[in-house]
Order: sequence, then C-alpha cells, then structure tokens
Amino acid sequence: MKQGLIALAILMVAVITAMGYQWLAPTEEAGTGRSRPPSLVNITTPLVEVVADALTAVGTLKSRQAVAVTAEVSGRVVELNVQPGEVVAKGQLLVRLDDRQAQADLQVADAQFADAQRQYDRASRLVANNSIAQSRLDELRTALDVARAQRVAARIRLENHRIEAPFAGIVGLTDISLGSYLSEGETITTLDDTREMELEFSVPERYLGQLAQGQQVAGETPAYPGQVFHGTLVELGARVSELSRTLPVRALVDNSEGRLRPGQFMSVSLTLGQREALVIPEQAILMRGADSFVFVVEDGVAKRTRVTLGSREPGLVEIQSGLSADDAVVVTGQDRLSNGESVQVSTDDEAMLDHHLADRTWASSGANPAP
Repeated sequence: MKQGLIALAILMVAVITAMGYQWLAPTEEAGTGRSRPPSLVNITTPLVEVVADALTAVGTLKSRQAVAVTAEVSGRVVELNVQPGEVVAKGQLLVRLDDRQAQADLQVADAQFADAQRQYDRASRLVANNSIAQSRLDELRTALDVARAQRVAARIRLENHRIEAPFAGIVGLTDISLGSYLSEGETITTLDDTREMELEFSVPERYLGQLAQGQQVAGETPAYPGQVFHGTLVELGARVSELSRTLPVRALVDNSEGRLRPGQFMSVSLTLGQREALVIPEQAILMRGADSFVFVVEDGVAKRTRVTLGSREPGLVEIQSGLSADDAVVVTGQDRLSNGESVQVSTDDEAMLDHHLADRTWASSGANPAP
C-alpha cells in the first residue's frame, strides 16, 4: 500500500511539472522579444485587359505563286538575264534562245499567207461572174485558213524563244550559262512570289466552331528568334483528316521584308477570339496539385483564395473566377505565407530582402516561427 502511494505521488509531481513548463513557456518567449514580425509582401490589383483565345500549331511556308521556268523549244542560249536572288517584274525577259530559224519560218509563213489571201480575193471576184466554180472558191478559202494558222504557229514558235517571267517574283538558282544548249522542257530556274507567304498548318477538330476567315495569325521561326510575323487566315480545308482528326487551313503571312523563304518551318498562334478579362502577374499564382490559388490581403491578413485560370500571355494570366477587380493580390513573398497569417504591405523591393534576413536570424536564434 505504501509503495502504491509513493508511485502516485511521483506521478502527480511529474504532471504538475509538465503543466508548469507549458504555462511558463509562452511567458518566457514573450519576454525574449523575438516573436515573428508580420511578413512583408508586395501587392497588386487585377487589371482589366483584352485577352485572346488562341491555339498553337506548327506549319510550313509556301510561295503564294511558284513555278519552274522551263524551255518551250530547243535552242542555244544567246541572252541570259537570270541572277539568283534577283527580283524580276512580270514579263521581264529571262532567257532568249537563238531564233534565226524561227524568224525565217515566220517569214515563209507570212509569204504563204499573203499568196493564199491574193488567190482567194481573185477567186471571190471571178465567182461573181460565174468565171470560177464555187467549189474552187471553197478550196481557196480552206487554203487561206490553213496559211493563217501556220502563220500563227510560226509566230508562237518564234515567241517561245523568249522566256519571260510569268509573274513578279524572286529568281532561284540556275546551272544555265550563256551559250548553253537547252532541250525542250529543260528547267532553267525557279521563280517564287514571296511578297506574301502561304502558311499551311492543321487545327484540331474541336476548334472548328470557332474558326473563321480573317482571324489573325502570328508566327515565329528559329531563323529569326524573337521576331513575330503577322498574317490572316484565308482558307479552310473541306475535309477533316480521319487519322489526325485535324482540319488543314491556310494563312497569308506578310513578307514585305523578304526574310521568309518557301519550305521554312514556322510555329503558329491563331487568335480565335478576344474579350475583356481580369489578369494578374503570373508570378502570383501558386499551384497545389491540380488547384491554383493566390493570397489576397484583407485587413492586414493573408487569405488563400482558389482561382480558375484562363488564357496566358507573357508574364500575365487570366483569372476566370475567384477574384474581383478590387482584390489586393500578393505578388511577392506569397510562397512563405500561410492562410490567416498577418502581413505588412511594402512597396520597397529591398524590404523583402530585409525580411528574408530576419527570417534567417529567427531561425538561427532557435525559435520556432509559425509555418
């Protein structure tokens, strides 16, 4: 019995000692004067700006007009005006072949036509007096038509010795030199109209209801980092690909400076629509799994608020729900805050650095600030 009483007395002493320590600990900590100060933060209010709904894709550039310049007839090059990279006008002479034989053929055709015309005219006067049969006049009319057609053919053969630009554009590379012999159908060079470039890419079928001609396109290419090329959506495909479930579309991209070239790769951003919305700096957003939230300052206290995000632009993000235009959103220091924590709003960027130092001093002192 006596041993039981002794054990009970020891237990009571231990309990009283523990309670006394807990009672005195807050007082002792308060006496040290090292309670954690309010966290310094910077805040901003959401802005109302025009945001764009856009999709991204990759595409390939093509010339608005492109052709391989070829020889229509065989012959030797006697005049060559092809300089790779040169801009030429529509109808400008590129190559002229030796056309002496073609000129002679045209002279023969002209003479034959003139003779056929004289015979037909004479017969026309004689048939009126019944001096010549109508059948003979018909034969001469046929001969005249044949001579006329032969003259036209001879003139075309002569013109084919002059190879001209079918449209204004840029001349490509060539292996032809003055004096070379060209065969019929042989390629001389290429010609591309690059003042506007066609950009072909594909759009997922779920966006079909939002597509329309005239929508704005912005493209970037690794060849010119940081430079944006602007264009307009001009054509929509008629069929959705059964394999990729996408619709081919085509845009025209301005290339007045001549930097873009056919076949070039380009990443595309297609603006589907624009609207006014609340936006905040992207750095204010904190992620916890699939949820996004920010801290809003109310009466000196940080309140964690869940938000729904929308479109993004460089440095900014749209807030679809969760904030109003008057909310004070924390943009710096939020990664160290907890819900309900006291904060002090600062406009001095150096204050944040001072507070970091204070946190390190607090940690080194052995105190345990609240999370």
